[in-house]
Amino acid sequence: MNQMLLEPEVQSPPQTTEANGTPDVPERPVHPRFVKPQRIAFVQASWHRDVVEECRIAFLEEIEARHISRAQVDLFEVPGSFEIPLHAQLLAKTRRYTAIVAAGLVVDGGIYRHEFVADTVIKALMDVQLKTEVPVFSAVLTPQQFHDSAVHHEFFRKHFVIKGIEVAQACASTLHSLERLRGQVAAGIVG
Repeated sequence: MNQMLLEPEVQSPPQTTEANGTPDVPERPVHPRFVKPQRIAFVQASWHRDVVEECRIAFLEEIEARHISRAQVDLFEVPGSFEIPLHAQLLAKTRRYTAIVAAGLVVDGGIYRHEFVADTVIKALMDVQLKTEVPVFSAVLTPQQFHDSAVHHEFFRKHFVIKGIEVAQACASTLHSLERLRGQVAAGIVG
C-alpha cells in the first residue's frame, strides 16, 4: 500500500490517576480537518425507526467531532431498507454529496428469508458506489434473530449507537483518504 495515503489520527494518551485518586479526564482525539467542504446524505429506513434512529443520532454526534457539521448532513427517510439503494443512487448522481450513509434494520418477518433482502441491499449499495464513485456506507443490519420484545429493542438500540459511531469513523476516514488520493492524482504523484 502506498504509504503516502496513510495519515494516522492523533490519539490521546491513556487515562492516568492524579495523586489524590481522581482520574484525569482523557482528551478527545484530534481528528484531521478536511481541505474541501464535505456533504453527506444519510438515508434511513423507517421500519423499526425507534431502533434505527439511534444510528443516525450517534452518527451525527461522531461526524461533528470529525469536522463535518450537522448542517453538512442531509437526512432522508425511506419506508424500508429495500428502498435505500435507489435513493442512494439518485443522490449520488446529483454529485452534491461526497458520501452517502445508509441505515436500516432487516428482520425475519417469517414470510420471506430476510437475508435475501439484506444481501440485495448491500450488493446494490456496493454497485452504487462503484458506478458513481461516491462512497456509500452501510449500517443496514440483519440480525440472526430479532423478536419484537422490549429486551431486543433495547439491545439493538444500543447496538445501533455503536454502529452509528463506527459508520461515522469509516465515512470520515474514507473521505480523508479520497481527498488525499484525488489531490495526489491531480498533482501527478499517483496516476
